[in-house]
Amino acid sequence: MSKIPEVYVVSDSLGETAESVAKATISQFDEDIDVVRVPFIRHAEQIQKVIEEAAEHGAVVCHTLVSPELRAHFERIAEANHVKYVDILGPMMDMVQTISETKPRMKPGIIHKLDEEYFKKVEAIEFAVKYDDGKNPAGFKKADVVLIGVSRTSKTPLSMYMAHKKFKVANLPLVPEVPLPEEIFQVPPYRIIGLIIDPYKLNTIRSERMKALGFSGTANYTDIARIEDELSYAKEIMRQLHCQVLDVSNKAIEETASRIMSIVQRNKELYGDKY
Repeated sequence: MSKIPEVYVVSDSLGETAESVAKATISQFDEDIDVVRVPFIRHAEQIQKVIEEAAEHGAVVCHTLVSPELRAHFERIAEANHVKYVDILGPMMDMVQTISETKPRMKPGIIHKLDEEYFKKVEAIEFAVKYDDGKNPAGFKKADVVLIGVSRTSKTPLSMYMAHKKFKVANLPLVPEVPLPEEIFQVPPYRIIGLIIDPYKLNTIRSERMKALGFSGTANYTDIARIEDELSYAKEIMRQLHCQVLDVSNKAIEETASRIMSIVQRNKELYGDKY
């Protein structure tokens, strides 16, 4: 019975890049070829062991070692043991460096760190959608911050903006006629931000919203007396919840979001595991 050929995949990170290249290459051959992945290489001793094993099995090796020291060790040990190898990243990095004004960072696993950050952002965006507008109060306990305020105080835009910064944000509209969910009283005050606004500014915003929706004339939604009653109610709720309050009257979304994110970061440091 003939021995199945082997390709060793060596990396100082997960080794997924090298494994993908190896498998793409192997797919071009009409025979079984095993891929042996050896991730998280950190020392020359590990390289020595892998190369000796590859030599014993008559295998070839491909690697994505980023560390210059490990690459040098690898080349020296592989050549000493007469093991054939392919450096997947090295030639490409050298080529890109000829057109780049910066030098490569030489840090393993960066692509996976970027992937992790991407998935955190996606998770935060999905969270903001799921727990928008108080439709699922169960999310309040899971949120980095819960935004509360009357209609048109930018709760949803702030939630989505902060989600793109990987913050999990839930929000709850405050309406005098609608009872508050019990869950909001179970959230620590330092994880709730109340949003208030000048009543006349809110009147303008709501009026423009009504026009955009095709409504004309006056409505309770835009009545200044009604707006003042809503804001008085909201301030009373915020007082009961002992939460921090921000005035968003003349602030851009980015400015308010920056302020909220600073508060969240500060509170995480202040309250630690309790946050």
